[in-house]
Amino acid sequence: MKNFLKMVFASTLGVFIAGGVMFFLSFVALIGIIATSTRSSTYELHDKTVLSINLDAIVTDRVVSGPFDFLELGGSSIGKVGLNNLLTAIKKAEENDKIKGIYLKGGMMLMSGYATVEPIRKALLDFKKTGKFIIAYAENYTQAAYAVCSVADSIFMNPQGVLDFRGLARSIQFNKRILEKWGIEMQVYKVGTYKSAVEPYTEQQMSAANREQVTAYLGDIWKTLLTGISESRGISVAQLNQYADECLTFVNPQKVVDYKLIDGLKYSDEVEKLLKAKVGVQEKEDLKLASVKDLKFLPERQIKSRETIAVLYAEGEIVSDATPSFFSGGENIITAKEYVKELKKLQKDDDVKAVVFRVNSPGGSAFASEQIWHAVQELRAVKPIVVSMGDVAASGGYYISAGANEIFAEPTTITGSIGIFGMIPNGAQLAKRMGATYDGVSTNKHSNFAGDVLSIPLLGIGILPARPLTDSEGAMLQAYVERGYDTFLSRCAAGRHKTKAQIDAIGQGRVWTGNQALDLGLIDQLGGLHDAIEAAAKLAAVTDYSTREYPAEKDFFAKLLEESGNNVSERVTAIFLGSERLEQKRFMNAWSHYDYRQAIFLQ
Repeated sequence: MKNFLKMVFASTLGVFIAGGVMFFLSFVALIGIIATSTRSSTYELHDKTVLSINLDAIVTDRVVSGPFDFLELGGSSIGKVGLNNLLTAIKKAEENDKIKGIYLKGGMMLMSGYATVEPIRKALLDFKKTGKFIIAYAENYTQAAYAVCSVADSIFMNPQGVLDFRGLARSIQFNKRILEKWGIEMQVYKVGTYKSAVEPYTEQQMSAANREQVTAYLGDIWKTLLTGISESRGISVAQLNQYADECLTFVNPQKVVDYKLIDGLKYSDEVEKLLKAKVGVQEKEDLKLASVKDLKFLPERQIKSRETIAVLYAEGEIVSDATPSFFSGGENIITAKEYVKELKKLQKDDDVKAVVFRVNSPGGSAFASEQIWHAVQELRAVKPIVVSMGDVAASGGYYISAGANEIFAEPTTITGSIGIFGMIPNGAQLAKRMGATYDGVSTNKHSNFAGDVLSIPLLGIGILPARPLTDSEGAMLQAYVERGYDTFLSRCAAGRHKTKAQIDAIGQGRVWTGNQALDLGLIDQLGGLHDAIEAAAKLAAVTDYSTREYPAEKDFFAKLLEESGNNVSERVTAIFLGSERLEQKRFMNAWSHYDYRQAIFLQ
C-alpha cells in the first residue's frame, strides 16, 4: 500500500509539474518566436564585404539548430559549424562580386578526423582562382586549422601565439587492470585479427596487428596533410617533418616566421587594418564582415526544375533505437528505425532522382547496420544512391555504405574495419566481494543465459552480468559472431563485386585510409560531397537539379516539443522515485536493445 500511494502521489504531482513545465516552455517559445522573427530570412550583402570564417569551432558534417539556440550568449565556449554551411558559404563568396575576399580565423578546429580538412582546402583553392584574396590569422593554430589556413595568400599569428606543429599520435588507455581490481572480466568473442575495439578491455598494450594498422593509417594521414601544406607554402615534406620533430608548439613565434610557415606576427587590429586596405575601405570606416551564418540567408540561384538530388546525412554511432550503446554515449546517433524510414520516403519521392548518403560513422550495432543496408538496397533498385564518406565510415559505417552504386571518400577518411565482435562483462568477482548471491529456477538448459545480474542501487552503479558464460554458451556466442561476420562479408562482396575471400583478405577488422581503400577497391573515387552529388546526378541523367538535405530540419515547435516533452517523465522519475530508479530505467532500456554483435571502430 505504501508503494502504491507513493506512485499515486508521484503521478499526481508529475501531472502538475508537467503542466508547469509546458507553461514555461510555451512562454519560452513565445520569446523564441520574437527572437527569430527579428531576423530576416534573407541577408542583405553590401559591396566591399569580406567573408569571415571562424575555425575556432567544432566542425561537424551538419549542424541542426535547437529551439533554445537564441538563448546562447556566445561567451567564450567554442561553437559549432556545419561543414555543409561552410562549403556553401565559400561557394557563394566565390560567385558574388560584392565579396572581395575571405578572412580565415584559425583556432582549435575540433573534429572527429582529418578528412574534414581536405574539402575546405579544395573549396578555398577554387575560391582563389577568382583572383580574390584570402588572409589567415589566429592567436593559436592547431595542426588541422593550420592545414586549412596554409592555402591563404598570407598567414599571420599573434606575437605571443602558438603554432602546434608536432605530428600525429594515437594513445590508448587500457583498462584491463582497472576492471580486474573491480572484479570485472570482459568476455570477448570476435572475428578479425585487426578488430581492436575490444583491446582496451582485455589487454595492457597494443597488439602487434593493431600497432601495424595504426602506424599505417596515421602515417598516410600525416603524409597527406604535409603534402597539402608543402604545395601551399613551398616547403618540402622532408623539411616539414624536421620542423615537426622540433615540436614547434613551444618555440619562439619568430622562429615559425623564419621557417616560412607564418608570414608575420600581428595583432588582430593590425590584421583588420590590412583587410581594410585590401578592400579599399578607409581606416575610420567599419570593415564589413559576413559570417558563414549570414551567407546561409543569402538567396541562392533559383532552379525551376523539380528534380532533386537528396543528401541524407548519417553521423554518429549506429543503434537500433534512440539509446546509445555501452561503447559510446555520443551526442549524434544513427537510429536504424529512423533511417530506414527516411530511405523509404526518398525511395517513394518521385521528385528525388538520386540520393547521396553522407556517412560519418564508426559503426555500432551489426543488426541495426543490416537494417539500413537492406533499405539502401531497396532504394538502389529504384534510383541511384552514392555514398560520400566523411571523417570515418568504418565497420558498421562501411556496412551501410557497401551496397551503394558508388562510394567516394577523402584521402584521409578512416574506412574498412570489416569485422564483428561481441563483448559481455562478467562481474562474478565483484558480486562476491559485494556479498551478492544468486539462486533461481530455469525450465531449460540455457534459460538463464546472462541472466544473473548484479545491481548496486545505493551507489547507482546499475546492472551487469554476475557470472561467466559456460563453454557451451561461449561457443554459441562465437558462432553467432562468426555468422554475423560472414553476412558482413557477403554484403561487401556483393556491393564491391568481389568474392568473400577477397573481402576477407582486406577485412579482418583492419581500417584503411581513403587513399589505401581506393587501391584495395573498397571505394570507387577520392572526393568530397560535391563530387558525390555530381556523380549521383550523372547516374540519374539529370543536369538541372536542386539539392535538399535530409533528415529534414524540424520547425521550431516540433523541436521544442521533442527536446522538452521527451524528458518530462525522466524528470518526474528522478524527483519522486530517485536518481537510482532513473539510472536503472536507462540501463535496462539500453540493455534491452543491446546487440551482442557489434560492428564498431573505436578511435
